[in-house]
Amino acid sequence: MSSKEILESIKKLREITGVGFKDCKLAIEENNGDIDKSIEYLRKKGIAKASKKMGRIAADGLALIQEKNGTISAIEINSETDFVARNKDFILFCKEISEINFQNKSNLDSLKLSKMKNGKTVDENLISLISKIGEKITIRRSKYFDNKGLNFAYVHNSVEKNIGKVVAIVQLSKNNKKDLKEIGVKLAMHIAAQSPIAIDESGIKKEILDKELEIIKEELKNTGKKTDMIEKIANGKIKKFVSDNTLLNQVWIMDTKMKVSQVIKQHSDGNEIKVLDFVRFKVGEGID
Repeated sequence: MSSKEILESIKKLREITGVGFKDCKLAIEENNGDIDKSIEYLRKKGIAKASKKMGRIAADGLALIQEKNGTISAIEINSETDFVARNKDFILFCKEISEINFQNKSNLDSLKLSKMKNGKTVDENLISLISKIGEKITIRRSKYFDNKGLNFAYVHNSVEKNIGKVVAIVQLSKNNKKDLKEIGVKLAMHIAAQSPIAIDESGIKKEILDKELEIIKEELKNTGKKTDMIEKIANGKIKKFVSDNTLLNQVWIMDTKMKVSQVIKQHSDGNEIKVLDFVRFKVGEGID
């Protein structure tokens, strides 16, 4: 091949794969100018690059929602930096993944094996994107809400429609006598801001309460208080923990004189409204 032909092949390979000049040049040289073999070569090399990057921490990225016919899904996809989270290729990848996630009802195992528009699986495209961008990228978590209730969503720090850094979805029981959109969206906003861990006390795992109680008692012991006083104070503190972390018992963010349960009751007009489920994804939260 002439120098001009080599350069043309490198240019074509870069356009197809998005990989850097040096790697494309090496691939072309190693495969005697064969584009298909060069793509396969880079793909194998990309897998090697990706595996090295997977040990790093990806705590930035995007959270996305997808809605259709009263059903809704949420997904969090992580990158290492906000710079990549604003990358056009990363955003386009996330959008398509969000659509596939909705179709798979947030089954991540099925999602990873699903084909994308280019005919390759999600896993294969993920590896290629990691190789191209040079950062660890992970599909972290997702949730799907069916139409057994009414679903309302809120996106905070929006990048585009239905894409942001925090997403919250709440599912309310159906009420044929009242439009619940206003209270539903406000509840989703409250959830995004206040981060409840359960609807009420029954939804908090026992191990969480036990651990919290253990920490509270240990802190009180260090102050030198007597055992009976420690028990009394600890019980009060655990009640406050439950109140602060359960949606229905939280202070309403838009009127601190009311609790969420009171606001819901106020909007029910005699027809009981129940919170059936909710989710809140804040990008990177809980990742060490």
